[in-house]
Amino acid sequence: MEWVNETLVREFVFLGFSALASLQRLLFVVFLLLYLFTLGTNAIIISTIVLDRALHTPMYFFLSILSCSETSYTFVIVPKMLVDLLAEKKTISFLGCAIQMFTFLFLGCSHSFLLAAMGYDRYVAICNPLRYTVLMGQRVCVGLVAAASACGFTVSLVTTSLVFHLPFHSSNQLHHFFCDISPVLKLASQHSRLSQLVIFTLGVFVLVIPLLLILVSYVRIISAILKIPSTVGRYKAFSTCASHLIVVTVHYGCASFIYLRPKSNYSSSQDTLISVSYTILTPLFNPMIYSLRNKEFKLALRRTMSKTRYPLS
Repeated sequence: MEWVNETLVREFVFLGFSALASLQRLLFVVFLLLYLFTLGTNAIIISTIVLDRALHTPMYFFLSILSCSETSYTFVIVPKMLVDLLAEKKTISFLGCAIQMFTFLFLGCSHSFLLAAMGYDRYVAICNPLRYTVLMGQRVCVGLVAAASACGFTVSLVTTSLVFHLPFHSSNQLHHFFCDISPVLKLASQHSRLSQLVIFTLGVFVLVIPLLLILVSYVRIISAILKIPSTVGRYKAFSTCASHLIVVTVHYGCASFIYLRPKSNYSSSQDTLISVSYTILTPLFNPMIYSLRNKEFKLALRRTMSKTRYPLS
C-alpha cells in the first residue's frame, strides 16, 4: 500500500527520440516526406481499384482494404510523432494513450487476420481455379474482412482494458514514440502476471494462428504449382504469391520480435527502431510491392488516368 499517497499518472511523456535531439528536425522532414508519399500511393491504389471495373476481383478488393487499413494505421501514430519531433514537451493524456493503443492494436490485429484471408484467396485461386468465383464471392470476401475486423476489435479491447486497469503511480516517462504495450506496461506500478499471460496469449492468437493458416495455404499452393507442366504457368502462379509472401514475412517478423519475446529481453532502443520500420517503412513499401509494380494494376492505372483526363470521350 506504499503507492496510496503517490500521485496518479495523468499523462505520459514520450522519450522515443530523446537520444537524437540534434537530429529531430531532420527526422521530421524525412518522416513527413515518407508519410506524404505513403498517403499518396495508397490513395492512388484505392481510387484506381474503385474506378476500374477490371480490378473488381477478390484479390484487389483485399488490397484496397489493406491500403485503407495501412492509411488509418499510420494516421493513428505518425501525425502525433511528427508534432512531437518539433515540440519541446512530448506528452499524451492517459485517455489519449489508451485510445491510441486501442486503435493501433485494432488496426494491427485486423491486418494480421486480413493477410491470412489474402493467403486463403491465393490458395483458392491456384488450387481451385474452376470454383474460384463461387468460393470467393462478394459475401465471402466481405465476411472475411468483417471477421478480421471483429477479431482485431476483440483482441485490442481486451488488451487495452488489461493494460490500463493496472495502477500507474510512479514514472510517466515512456521510452517510445507512441503508446505500445511493452513500454506502457513497464510503467505500471503493479505487474499482474495474469494480465501479462493473457496479453501474451492474445499475441499468440493474433500472430501465430494466422501465420500457421498462411503456411498451410502456401504448402498446398506450392504443391499445386509444382504440378503445372508449363514453366511460364509456374512462373505466373509464383509471381501472384510473391508479393503477399514478402509482406507476410516483414509484418510477422517485426511483430513477432516485438510481442512474442520474453519481457525480460525488452529494449527500448531496439523497439523504437523496429517500430519505425513497421509504422513508417512497411506501409511505404507495401503499395509498391503489391500494386505499383503489378502489370495488371499499372494498365488499370493508365486507363483510369486517361478517363480522368478525357472524361467526355
